[in-house]
Amino acid sequence: MSQTYKATGINLKAIPLGETDRLLTILTPDVGLVRAVAPGSRKHQSRLGGRSDLFVINECLVVKGKRLDKLIQAETLRTFSGLSQHLGRLTASQYLAEVVLLMALSDCPQGDLFHVFVEHLERLETASPGTVLAALCHGLYHLLALAGVAPEVHRCTLSRAEIVPNLLDPAWRVEFSCEAGGLVQVNGATQLSEGQGHYSSAPKRPILLTATDVALLQQLTKPEILSTLPMGLDNKDPQTGKTQQLWARVERLLREYTENYFERPIRSAALVDVCLATL
Repeated sequence: MSQTYKATGINLKAIPLGETDRLLTILTPDVGLVRAVAPGSRKHQSRLGGRSDLFVINECLVVKGKRLDKLIQAETLRTFSGLSQHLGRLTASQYLAEVVLLMALSDCPQGDLFHVFVEHLERLETASPGTVLAALCHGLYHLLALAGVAPEVHRCTLSRAEIVPNLLDPAWRVEFSCEAGGLVQVNGATQLSEGQGHYSSAPKRPILLTATDVALLQQLTKPEILSTLPMGLDNKDPQTGKTQQLWARVERLLREYTENYFERPIRSAALVDVCLATL
């Protein structure tokens, strides 16, 4: 006999399958990732049609299969209609969903991951066009923190000394290293990296961050984020530029860090570059 089970889940991915079906990847808090066929969901007036769209939370009734499960019933609990009303919001949501897919496990409870992802979808849904990048960076950092791999942005990863960005000094710099796992103080970093550990085994071009970069990174660790510039900064300083450009720098930094850790490219990031470039 076929085994059926119920699960509440959010659609992370939907791809066409055959002539009328969709293959859904669903994140559930109780059983983790579920890959299920939504039969006939691409047919006109199919009851599963809208329920198989991206970022829809359903109460699902699923039949267990040998290779793929089958979605036989779905009752929608929530949609995020605001995401589709702005291309930047939708693209940023797909970006976070792609990272969630790199993190999520099957046949294993994923309650924390489910709730953190939904929380940041809610924030993206109400983000103004000018704050989408800040909301994306915030969500990405919190996903990495949940996985226990977020970059260290408050202390030097080598000396453990606290790093406080000097926003009044335009020449202030600190190094960021994906291999070391976060910030590295420039002062003395060369001597440390020449003789110690994995940090010196694969030397790469150092990434130097300004005080503004670090101030924004440190904001990401907070439960709420200010999408504007930190206090002490203003756009009169030619080195700070526009807020949007600053958050774009932070996103690219976190993107490189995430791709380096998971050893996989974030394909949606290319769309972010395109659709948010003109904001």
